[in-house]
This record gives sequence, C-alpha cells and structure tokens, in this order.
Amino acid sequence: MGMAGIRVLILLGMVFLGGEVQAQLVREGKITYERRTNVWKMFDDDRFRQMIGEKNKIKTEEFSLYFNDTVSLFSFITPDQPDPQSWMTLKNTVYNKFNEHKRFVYMDMMGNSMTVGDSLIKHTWKITDKTRKIAGYECTRVIWQKDDSTRIYAWYTTDIIATVGPENIQGLPGAVLGLATEDGSIVYFAKKVDIIAPTPEQIAQPKKKGKLTTQAELIADLTEKLKGQPMGDKIITGLFFW
Repeated sequence: MGMAGIRVLILLGMVFLGGEVQAQLVREGKITYERRTNVWKMFDDDRFRQMIGEKNKIKTEEFSLYFNDTVSLFSFITPDQPDPQSWMTLKNTVYNKFNEHKRFVYMDMMGNSMTVGDSLIKHTWKITDKTRKIAGYECTRVIWQKDDSTRIYAWYTTDIIATVGPENIQGLPGAVLGLATEDGSIVYFAKKVDIIAPTPEQIAQPKKKGKLTTQAELIADLTEKLKGQPMGDKIITGLFFW
C-alpha cells in the first residue's frame, strides 16, 4: 500500500474514533431549545382568539437545559425585550434527580408560586424508523400516545447519552432534541448543543417556590378552586401536559 493509501486509512481511523469518543463522552452539557406555541390551538376559544388577535397567536421562546449524569435543570431564558403577552404560555422550571428518581417542577399560575415534588414520569414510547437531523445530530423519531386523542412526537439522539429532554421528558436512550404535539400547538427544537461541564451554579437545584406538593395533590386542589371557571379544565391540563 502506498503512502497515500496509508494516509486515507489513518484519516478514516481518526474520524471513526472521534465519533466513538463523542458517543461515549457526551454525558454533560447545555442544550438551548426554541419553543413555538400556537396559543389559538392551545385554547381553541373564539373570545380568546379575538382578544389576542391573529398576529399574536404564535409565541416563540427559548429555554436552556443543563445536564450531567445525575441531574438536569430546564428553565426559561428571559429575553432582552420582555413580551407583554408572556402570560399566555407556561414557563415551568424542571429539576430532575435521576439517581433518586425524583423531579421538582417550579411554576407560577395566577400570581401564585408552586413547587411540585414527585417521582420522574415514565412515558411509553413507540420507536419508529424515521430520522431527522437536529442541531447537527442524527435523531430517531418516537411516538407517545398520551391519551385517546393526544399523540406526542419526540426525536432523540444516542450521540448524547444523557437521558434528558425538555419539560418532564426523560427516560429515552439519549437526549431529546425535538418534541412536538401532533397538531403542532407546541413544538420544541434544539437550536444549539454546547458540550460543556456545567458549573455548580448552573446545575444547582432552585429554591422551593410556595407550598411543596405532589402532582396529584395540586391537581385535586386546582380542580376544586377552578370548578365552573371558563377553560378551567384546559388550564389544569396545560399545567401538567408533559
């Protein structure tokens, strides 16, 4: 074999090994997501649609996800220019402790702060043979049949082996870089992946907001308080959509 052939083999070996190193070592980092919410589809109420107008029906926001082998922190990125209609969408902060199988969701609703402390949610996914590239990573599409009328799509990559994702989504064999409702009312896609070691401050658990409660306890409390209120059921469903 000539020198040219040897050089090709060396380069191919370096590319192959580089890919293996990435697959083995991407256990921590930061993922930046863009979320697009069609609030018209979310609430499907004529009075609400007239109030906000068609030009404001799509809300685009960004979130960060810091993660390592044991914890993840998903939170809203405050924009430089505040949106006066930011109240239309939820901006929950989610902190997962994987070794302890626990999650903490920090939320604000109607001027009240709440913290949900509960177990990690186990979703049942159907893996498909469909793929797409997101933020430079090859991702596999999976489907979660949430209930009889709601189907959720997610795209995960095994190149990032941490089992993380936006909101309460976790448990797949890799990081979720895309997440969407079937009707397109809520869509998350990763814009950027930074392979970094998060600082202790970036990955620290937030302080408790308001009363600490389980998800079932909070749903029962809100069901009683919002009984007979317009869109009360939709508000509760939206709080715990994922």
